[in-house]
Amino acid sequence: MASEVLVEKKKLENPPLEIHYLGDRALRYPAKRIAKVDAEIRDLARQMLQTMYSADGIGLAAPQVAIHKQLIVIDCEPDNPANQPLILVNPTIKKASRDICVAQEGCLSIPGVYLDVKRPEAIEVSYKDEYGRPRTITATGLLSRAIQHEMDHLTGVLFVDRVENRLALTQELDKHGFSTQAVKPVA
Repeated sequence: MASEVLVEKKKLENPPLEIHYLGDRALRYPAKRIAKVDAEIRDLARQMLQTMYSADGIGLAAPQVAIHKQLIVIDCEPDNPANQPLILVNPTIKKASRDICVAQEGCLSIPGVYLDVKRPEAIEVSYKDEYGRPRTITATGLLSRAIQHEMDHLTGVLFVDRVENRLALTQELDKHGFSTQAVKPVA
């Protein structure tokens, strides 16, 4: 069955959804599980992909566009037309490796800010696809990081909340006009 959520990987002058930025309360609300995967959810995924590609992103979570549903879209190869994007409904991390890796992250909700974040190297995630079919994926590298980053959005957590280097965090946020008051450090 071919995906109904295919979109052209291009920038739109007027993307369908508006991305919210650090400091906006919409980013801090936990997302609700999606009870039924239907045409409305597929249409939302399509709009999220169009918005993500328009913003030069590789991932977008519904809370970033002020829709509090457990839906994320990811495409680690936005310049490769043959690579299909991932659509994850109600994702859950089933396993995470003990191997931790530190890498730089950025976020469409905090443009221009890139900082180091520690995360498990590999994860196993269960989710439903755009047709509501149960799926499981084992992800490593950039895909693993992107999924974890987007899943954080579903619980109201932003990557800056996980940054351990407070000085670098303050300097980067100040440089890009964001308030450190908007950061809510996680333990």
